[in-house]
Amino acid sequence: MFDVAVFGSLFLTLFVIMDPPGITPIFLALTSGRPAKVQKRMAFQAVCVAGGVITVFGLLGHQILDYLHVSVPALMIAGGLLLLLIALDLLTGKTDEPKQTKDVNVALVPLGMPLLAGPGAIVSVILAVQKADSTTTQVSVWAAILAIHVVLWLVMRYSLLIIRVIKDGGVVLVTRLAGMMLSAIAVQQIINGVTQVIQGA
Repeated sequence: MFDVAVFGSLFLTLFVIMDPPGITPIFLALTSGRPAKVQKRMAFQAVCVAGGVITVFGLLGHQILDYLHVSVPALMIAGGLLLLLIALDLLTGKTDEPKQTKDVNVALVPLGMPLLAGPGAIVSVILAVQKADSTTTQVSVWAAILAIHVVLWLVMRYSLLIIRVIKDGGVVLVTRLAGMMLSAIAVQQIINGVTQVIQGA
C-alpha cells in the first residue's frame, strides 16, 4: 500500500522547491525581535498554512484556477512580485521597525504563502495528484506532502537556536542576506512566469 518511488520522487521535488535549508535565514529575518515562544508558534503556523494551501490545491487545484480564469504563469508572476516587495523591505531594513514586524503575522504571508506554498510547489502537487491513478500512489503522494511539511517545521523550529549564537548583529546580517536571496528568488519566479507566457503565446 506504499510506492517508495512515487514518495521519493515527489519528496525530493518538493524539497528542492520549498528548500528547507534556504528558508532558515528568511524565517530568522522575518521573525527576529519576537519572543522565542512566538517564533515557535509562527513556525508551526507557517507550516499549517502551507499545508492547508497545498492540500486545497492538490484536491481542487485545476478547478480553482479554471474558475478564477488564472493561469499558472500568472500565479508565478503574482507570487514573484509579492516576494519582491518583502525582499525590498528586508534589504532596506524597514522590517526592523516595531510597528511593521510585531503587528503583522508573517507566518501567513509571506512564509506560509508564497514562500513555502508557492506556485512551484502548488503545480508539482497538482500534477502528482493527477498522475496518482491508484490508492497506493495516492497514499504515497500525500505521505510525501506530509513528510516535507514535517521537515520544514523541524528546520524552522530548531533554527531559533541560531539566534542565541549570532545575537542581534548577526540577525541584521542574516536579514540583509535573506533580502538578497529572496529578491533573487522573486525575480527568477517572475522570469519563469513571463517565459511561460511567451512560450504559450
